[in-house]
Amino acid sequence: MYDILVIGGGVNGCGIARDAAGRGYSVLLAEMNDLASGTSSWSTKLIHGGLRYLEHYEFRLVREALIEREVLWRNAPHIIWPMRFVLPHAQGLRPAWLIRLGLFLYDNLGGRRLLPPTGTLDMRSDPAGLPLKPGFAKAFEYSDCWVDDARLVVLNARDAADRGAEILTRTKVVRAVRDGDHWRVTLRDTISGETRDITARLIVNAAGPWVDRVIADALNVPEKHHVRLVQGSHIVVRRKFSDPRAYFFQNRDGRIIFAIPYETDFTLIGTTDRDYTGEPGSAAISQEETDYLCAAASEYFREPVRRGDIVWTYSGVRPLYDDGASKAQEATRDYVLKSEGGPGQAPLVNIFGGKITTYRRLAESMLQKIEALIGRKGSAWTATAPLPGGDFPVEGFDKEADRLLRDYPFLASNGARRLSRLYGTRALSFLGNANDAADLGQVFGHGLTEAEVRYLMDQEWALTAEDVLWRRTKLGLHLEERQVAALEYFIRTTAKRYRPAAE
Repeated sequence: MYDILVIGGGVNGCGIARDAAGRGYSVLLAEMNDLASGTSSWSTKLIHGGLRYLEHYEFRLVREALIEREVLWRNAPHIIWPMRFVLPHAQGLRPAWLIRLGLFLYDNLGGRRLLPPTGTLDMRSDPAGLPLKPGFAKAFEYSDCWVDDARLVVLNARDAADRGAEILTRTKVVRAVRDGDHWRVTLRDTISGETRDITARLIVNAAGPWVDRVIADALNVPEKHHVRLVQGSHIVVRRKFSDPRAYFFQNRDGRIIFAIPYETDFTLIGTTDRDYTGEPGSAAISQEETDYLCAAASEYFREPVRRGDIVWTYSGVRPLYDDGASKAQEATRDYVLKSEGGPGQAPLVNIFGGKITTYRRLAESMLQKIEALIGRKGSAWTATAPLPGGDFPVEGFDKEADRLLRDYPFLASNGARRLSRLYGTRALSFLGNANDAADLGQVFGHGLTEAEVRYLMDQEWALTAEDVLWRRTKLGLHLEERQVAALEYFIRTTAKRYRPAAE
């Protein structure tokens, strides 16, 4: 008998599992694919308040998100770090006074302490103006944070497991029925086909875009809630600028896009917003979206963004709460938690909406509901608890990377920074007593070694080359086809549990 069954291994599900396990609840999390294999990997990878949400008067959501920026940065300074954003003022769009007012609120709503405030730039002399067309004379510069979104999910799962939660990937909830005050649940391993029966006092449905499907199919609950599926797509191109700052571009249609330095050698451009009606796992960027992003970025950059510049695209579906907004980009990003089950009935709590920045606060809100439904255990604790590998000072990343390089000089500077960014202090777990690169085993390319891959398999639930290259790391952008094949062969011949790439 588990206290809580969490369905879904995205950022919300893993955040709830971590918080609940840390309070003393017994927790099982079931994810039908890989951790962060859905919406949580397809974000714009920002920890941000959502400057444009101010236009829709979502002040509570923006304030909560602004407060969370520095909370999350303190707890995970290896995978989250500050980034300055340059917002060029374009004639004929939002007036400068309105932008400045919004940025004043942005600076002051959330109790900003460490992040620098908004400033004004002369684009004719500032380096940020060099990649842009000459017509932009003025810009505003403000602060938000960058996050490795998929690693945020995995680290929450790792910490949940370290605190006693059971994390099951490639495990689908195929049936759940109420039996008085608890649930009887059948789980199926999607690799072996084996089934397992468990009981749980409460179910949290954190299935993201599949939340309604879980309600209807697995839980057989007659009342179906409404989730609005909104597709967001991104393109990744060869680096368009060398400045470490990102750009926030306004478009003539009232929408915005970001252009962000990405994985050293690339620029990430996105996102789009359009309603989606297909299978959530099959979302792919359309020709229309590709053309839109290329055209929108080309309005600003001196050097146009063309289809031939694109090295990778990704597209995901956001499960927004259907608030009746007329346009996809106007639908609320706030979260809604709905509980079901009368007196004497096992409770179910469904999650609709949410954004990656507020996942920890969503988890705390969920725990308040859980306490009311099945009883209280521990107190809230995640606000000051570092995620695995993040146990160093919030502004101490450079020192941490330098320390790793000093202890393992064969990594070279780029290698030490890459491992520090991904694993923080836990890089020591697989570097161990290595004196040279040969001690880390087979090298797959771009610094990825057998020791690192074994760590990802043993400690972070990686079962395929895709798990390693596109979620635990982003080395898929750098490895050649033959190197990917070598990695897949290694995993296939090493893993106790394995899913072929074709599946």
